[in-house]
Amino acid sequence: MRVFTPDEISSGSANKYLGVLVAAKYARVLNEFPRDRSATREKKLTTRAMEELSRGEVAYKIITKQRPE
Repeated sequence: MRVFTPDEISSGSANKYLGVLVAAKYARVLNEFPRDRSATREKKLTTRAMEELSRGEVAYKIITKQRPE
């Protein structure tokens, strides 16, 4: 299992907390896609999401909630 430092995560996002949230959401999206079940040594989806985020391959947009007036 690979360990990610806060600096690696924050390089792909605004800060380390937002990076973890984006990676978790992206891992859920990856889970919806069909996977090759023949691969026995496949990486965990969370690890794959963190790697792609730290490389800058994940694009995201922050949407602020609007309160009803």
